[in-house]
Amino acid sequence: MSHVKSSIPTSHANPSLLQVQNVLEALGLLDLGLVSLQEGLLDAELKRLYQWLGEERQGDMAYMARSPDQRADPHHLLPGAQTALVVGLPYLPQAGPQWRAEEEHALEDPARAVVSVYARGRDYHKVLRGRLGQLAELMAKAWQRPVTDFRACVDSAPLMEVALAAKAQRGWQGKNTLLLTRAQGSMIFLGVLLTRLSAEELRGGQSERTVHAEQSPAGHCGSCTDCLTACPTQAFVGPYQLDARRCISYLTIEHEGDIEESLRPLMGNRVYGCDDCQRVCPWNRFAQKATLPDFAARHGLDAANLADLFGWTDEEFNDRHQGSAIRRIGHARWLRNLAVGLGNALRQPLSSPDRKAILQALEARRGRCTAMVNRHIEWALAQDLNAEQGRNPTPPRPNAH
Repeated sequence: MSHVKSSIPTSHANPSLLQVQNVLEALGLLDLGLVSLQEGLLDAELKRLYQWLGEERQGDMAYMARSPDQRADPHHLLPGAQTALVVGLPYLPQAGPQWRAEEEHALEDPARAVVSVYARGRDYHKVLRGRLGQLAELMAKAWQRPVTDFRACVDSAPLMEVALAAKAQRGWQGKNTLLLTRAQGSMIFLGVLLTRLSAEELRGGQSERTVHAEQSPAGHCGSCTDCLTACPTQAFVGPYQLDARRCISYLTIEHEGDIEESLRPLMGNRVYGCDDCQRVCPWNRFAQKATLPDFAARHGLDAANLADLFGWTDEEFNDRHQGSAIRRIGHARWLRNLAVGLGNALRQPLSSPDRKAILQALEARRGRCTAMVNRHIEWALAQDLNAEQGRNPTPPRPNAH
């Protein structure tokens, strides 16, 4: 990643957030606002977190239950922190309308492997953390503060990024629990730069109204429930309430064991993550193309088929997912997810070549994987529509359109 040469003037005037915004633009980041870290700022969100944990909706994510209070108190991450600068990083490879249409087409092809769009390119943690690191260095120099007065947080730190972003009043939490903005919908990565600088120091004499030129009310979802009803596994128990145990993103990424059999048919060909609640959101019609090339699909993940990906060896998996968020789930879970997709494909009308390729891919790994993967392979083979008919090929499905 190239180092941005932009700077924040310090000689002729006091540095201010208005100059920081120019640096953000040079870094490809969106300014989502500034939050003063007052005591009790996230108390309401913490109460909801405890309720969610009490209902055990976190599933296998044991880290969510470790020290929940710290998630609502950024001072645990940076003692003496006074403010949080919230930024966004767009990641769509195409503008909203085109992306939505292409994803719908991919979901309709049972032999296709659908990877969540955010994960097809470079690991966003590395990209965004690097950009925030550059921003911290520039701000430290401008305000003549040590760089240790700043801390970049990108998803992996115990911090309520969505809640902080909503407090910054440039967006709001949607009913699918994600941050929504007028300009970009929800198709952005969130990052937070904590700093020991006060809001007054950062504003450099500018009024809050000037800095926050586009205030947003609590939300603009109205009576819309498209995201809730679109969920393939009905993981939303209500607005703003997600049961992770049913969420395809959780099942294919965070969950380490067998995927519940009743949920497998509902997953379709989604093998890593799920974008359905975002794909149908009306606000994502306005989402713009990514500002950085890092999130372009690699190794054909935007048009891959299930059988080909299932054939990757452990070495190929690690090599091709080098620098990708997908790599952390490991080869076994990758195969588990693909086996579910392959089984679901066999439940659908397929062309003879597609059905043959899928059956061959499954048989090639049958009995040669971990016990967990083997169980999913056996399940997949049992889904074959033609098994009771001597595997007679099924003609291609006629075009519904």
